[in-house]
This record gives sequence, structure tokens and C-alpha cells, in this order.
Amino acid sequence: MPAHAPPTTPAMPAPAQRWDLFCRVIDNYGDLGVSLRLARELAGLGLQVRLWCDDLRALAWMQPTMPVGLACLPWNDSLGAEPAEVVIETFGCELPTAYVERMSTLGAHGGTPPIWINLEYLSAEPYVERSHGLRSPQLSGPGRGLDKWFFYPGFTSRTGGLLREAGLLQAAHAHDGLAWLAARGWAPAPGEQVLSLFAYPQAPLRELLRALDEQARPWLLLLCHGAPQQALPELLAELQAEGRGQHLRSLALPPLSQADYDRLLWSCDLNLVRGEDSFVRAQWAGQPFVWQIYAQDDGAHGAKLEAFLATFEHAAPRHAAGGDWPALARAWNGLQAWSPQADLALARWPAQRDQARQWREHLASQLDLTQQLRAFVADKGAAPRPGLG
Repeated sequence: MPAHAPPTTPAMPAPAQRWDLFCRVIDNYGDLGVSLRLARELAGLGLQVRLWCDDLRALAWMQPTMPVGLACLPWNDSLGAEPAEVVIETFGCELPTAYVERMSTLGAHGGTPPIWINLEYLSAEPYVERSHGLRSPQLSGPGRGLDKWFFYPGFTSRTGGLLREAGLLQAAHAHDGLAWLAARGWAPAPGEQVLSLFAYPQAPLRELLRALDEQARPWLLLLCHGAPQQALPELLAELQAEGRGQHLRSLALPPLSQADYDRLLWSCDLNLVRGEDSFVRAQWAGQPFVWQIYAQDDGAHGAKLEAFLATFEHAAPRHAAGGDWPALARAWNGLQAWSPQADLALARWPAQRDQARQWREHLASQLDLTQQLRAFVADKGAAPRPGLG
């Protein structure tokens, strides 16, 4: 198969045309980011899509202009809405009771109820392959008599895959990163390496700066909107007051649209990302990346990180010259102390590029999430219905 050649899409009957996606914003906008990308991709395929969300403020910068076929609407407006043919409950956000009752009524009166899908969080843990596509009959509550289906994104052919727009990899390959950065006033000086930094507040920024400072090469740190924009300049000033860090400089970036964030990742030599949405986009960028996982109080994020590292290294074995990249990932996530192994991996980041691109090829050999989701819905037999109110 040629590089980046899309897998063959299975033949499907006439698709369900109307889709409703539900999303709640918890403490960051990653859930909305994933939901928006999926909704936009479905609308781009000619479907009529409504994205219901309880906090739409971030759309002002995530997606300033809505594409044809996509309506982003306040959560409470769904209370009186007619259900679509396909209903996606993202990340277990729990649909409004009144909406679920109308879904149930459609089936109780002899009609065809919607295909109800719970789109789960991304993980490489073994349970994902076991749980993907399972049916959950609703035995009580407002949805009694309905089926809910679990759809798991993932990194293998036995999962639901990852979001990947048509032409994404070709666009990344054709992108002129230096020209794009220069057009926005973010161009590196001659010889500077460029790092994008998107992180949670607990990221070990002091250790990162120290490790970068010990390298012979200069760095430009592009700080995405969030905690590092407040913390890193002060830490950098402290380092420079000690007579160090003279070849490190940083720029604070404004909030970026999803399209521009993708281009930022394509333009950088090294990407530090967090959560789920930026994590997936960094993998499609094909550049070295370090993932900061969302920390959970019960420590479950540790197993989740280890599962990804094992899957990543199995599909794309690292070159010895790249150092111990897992040690860097664990240190960046606070799961072990920052160590000489982490320093070495960061210093040898160029050797990681081949592994990142081998991993991207592995992912690109699989059907993307949107294709799989549409095939899944077609298999469950969603029936077209008259226009929605």
C-alpha cells in the first residue's frame, strides 16, 4: 500500500442524514474540541449535524465560522428538540432526560428509535478492544427499551480508530512551517529549534527549561493558551538571573482555531501536548511529541500512559540513538523523578522523528473514526425520518 493510502471503505447503505452530538465541558475544552472535529467532519460529508453543548464560548476561537450543515446549539435548547436518527453521547455526558424520553417514545409507538452511541475516551488499554461495539440495553429509566452502543476510539484495527480528515496527511506534508510561522510573527531566529508547549499546570516546567538549557542548540518556545503562559516567563527569568538560559526564548500565542493549531504542530520540531485532542493531532503531525495525560485522582492515568507507550513502541520501535523516550514521558507526567535518561531523550529528540513518522504510517493504515462510525451506524440500521424541528 502506498504511503498514506487510505484503507478501503466498506460499502454502506444510504446513510442516516441527521446526527445529534451532545457534549459537556468539564474543566477544559478538550471534550468540545473532539466533538467539534467529529461534528465538522460529518457535516463535511453532507450530513445535517447539531452539536449540543453546555458551554459554547470556546467556539469563538476554535471555529470562528461554522461550516454548512453544522449547527452548534446550547444544551438546554435540546430539551424540546426532535431526536435525530443518530444520537452521540460524547464521553458519558448523560443526555437530557426529556430528550431520551422522546427517543424512547419513537420506538414505543412503532417507529424506529435513534441509534444511540456513547463515544468513549481514547485509551490504548486492553479493555478498549474488548468493549468496542458492545450493546448496553437500557432496562430502566427514561431510555428503557432502548439500546446504547459503546464506541471506543483507539490505535488498533480492533477499535474505532482516530479522527482523521480526508487529505489531512497530504496537507501536513505540503505545509511550509517556516513561512507559516513568519507570517504570524513567530519565526525562529537562525539556528533556533521550535517547540510548542500546551500543558496542564502541574507540568514540570522548571525541569524542562533546565534540560533545554543544557543543550547546545537554541530554542524558541511557543506557549499555547493556558497555564504555561503565566508560569514559564517567570521561570525563564529566574534561570537567566542565574546567568543561564540565554539561548532560550518564549512567545505567548493567542488562542488558535483548530485548523491553525494543526498547522502549529506541523511547523514545530517538537510538540508537547496534553489531554486527548491535541494528543491525536500531534500524532498526525508526524513530529516528535511528548504527551501530558489528564491526571486522575485514583492514579488511573499512569496505567493509561503505560499502555500507550507499550502500543507505540510495539508498532514503531525506537532507535537506540533516541534515548529513553518513555522515561521522558513518565517524568513529564510526574510519574517518576526527572532523570538523566529524560535529559538524554530530550537532547536526542531528532532521533525520535523517524519513530513518530513510522507510528503515523501505522495509524494511517487503519480506517479513521468517522468512516468506522458511519459504517457502524449503517450496520445498526438507522432509518431516515422527516426534517427536524
